[in-house]
Amino acid sequence: MSEASSMSLTERIYNHLCLFDVSLALLGLFVFCCVREKLAKKPGPTTWPVFGVTPEFFFNRNDVYGWVTRCLKTCRGTFLYRGIWLGGSYGAVTCVPANVEYMLKTNFKNFPKGVFFNERFNDLLEDGIFNADHESWKEQRRIIITEMHSTRFVEHSFQTTQDLVREKLLNVMESFAKSQEAFDLQDVLLRLTFDNICIAGLGDNPGTLGSDLPIVPFAQAFEEATESTLFRFMIPPFVWKTMRFLDVGYEKGLRKAVEVVHEFVDKMVVERICKLKEERTLGNRSDVLSRIIEIESHHKKSNEKDPSIVKFFRQFCTSFILAGRDTSSVALTWFFWVIQKHPEVENKIIREVRQILRQRGDHQTSLFTVKELNDMVYLQAALSETMRLYPPIPMEMKQATEDDVFPDGTFLSKGSRVYFAIYAMGRMESIWGKDCEVFRPERWIQAGSFVSDDQFKYVVFNAGPRLCLGKTFAYLQMKTVAASVLMRYSVKVDPDHVVVPRVTTTLYMKHGLKVTISPRTLGEKTHVQLEKR
Repeated sequence: MSEASSMSLTERIYNHLCLFDVSLALLGLFVFCCVREKLAKKPGPTTWPVFGVTPEFFFNRNDVYGWVTRCLKTCRGTFLYRGIWLGGSYGAVTCVPANVEYMLKTNFKNFPKGVFFNERFNDLLEDGIFNADHESWKEQRRIIITEMHSTRFVEHSFQTTQDLVREKLLNVMESFAKSQEAFDLQDVLLRLTFDNICIAGLGDNPGTLGSDLPIVPFAQAFEEATESTLFRFMIPPFVWKTMRFLDVGYEKGLRKAVEVVHEFVDKMVVERICKLKEERTLGNRSDVLSRIIEIESHHKKSNEKDPSIVKFFRQFCTSFILAGRDTSSVALTWFFWVIQKHPEVENKIIREVRQILRQRGDHQTSLFTVKELNDMVYLQAALSETMRLYPPIPMEMKQATEDDVFPDGTFLSKGSRVYFAIYAMGRMESIWGKDCEVFRPERWIQAGSFVSDDQFKYVVFNAGPRLCLGKTFAYLQMKTVAASVLMRYSVKVDPDHVVVPRVTTTLYMKHGLKVTISPRTLGEKTHVQLEKR
């Protein structure tokens, strides 16, 4: 018995020693690979054994976009990457305009959004235009483009912006000016653009921009659903899919938020279909949803009891809100911050706005016509320069459906996830010159006119076939807000407030933008005293 026990003990010791040797060998191999990677001094991020670039990402998690920019500068604009083992993450990151043009135009068919993007946004957006590829995307874009470019919608959306600025935004600003209370300007602007896109696009006002900045369940659920969806881009699929299956953690929160969003939108769609059937005409309705329901009713029977019909319009609504809500508000937030750092730019904008008011001969209104907004050349240049350095969408992703080669010679294997770093593109000397990191609106002006740059080096509004349909609307909206606020109020950022971007698909400020405002004087009067019309 003792001999058997002794043999058993010997075997255990031997097994432990073998396990130790194997572990030591694996550790040695790991260290060797790490040292080899370091000694190779290859440009771009370090690719670790097993973990790929994940450790580098983790170490730079507080400055991801700056890290990517620095890597691209050492790689002449493109580097290959690999993620954690078994995570299925591999591909390339680029900021070369020729590569971007190749993906977005030249070989557009080989670079859809791809399965990786689609399945992460599928719960919220389903097969809506923002999440769709190929024929589904083509059909939805065809339907939407006609209405968004119509004179009727342009006038309706512009009037919606005017009304919200005059009746809501300026009232909120006036309240904070009187109280001298610090507030989050990013939150206020998000509320403005959320209400604006819902009214102009869907014909429904969620009412988030009230004087008391109310919590609106639908808006709150949409925010939670978006934020939770973005977590899926940062962790391996086997983790979030397991959490979704078990209905735990943020995946449980995502499910509940999506249910609230879809129930709200479904109810709105059903009521709109019924209302349009009763009215038998659009009447005064100019929102995109009503127009599309009317158009589709000629092709298919719009039955409010048919789940597939309701789902079709729901997909449109959720994608429309996501596309129109965040980008303009985020751009405006960075704009108000950056002009505080460049008071000479702010002064030029104010002088331009006042000059337009003098030409009008009417100093009693703070809102502007489309022509007057188009004449604000320097303001548009300042907004464009802000988005060059702080693009609302800092990185975009495509997925190669077949093996391919970029114009710069980079080989892409089938399934590669290819990121084009818009944030980095704005900071490349090869694209913008030696002053690429300098905020200089004058680079957008020639002979007194605003000059648009090559869409493939300034990809803020996407490019090629997927060029943003709301670009004109976005500029009018941003210029209306910026001019109306700046001519009335002096906006000051809290000197102790920390401004850093949040790592998501949209360049939110991580801690918002804490500001105070005060009336801006104009001669012997203040803009607060000017009559609102």
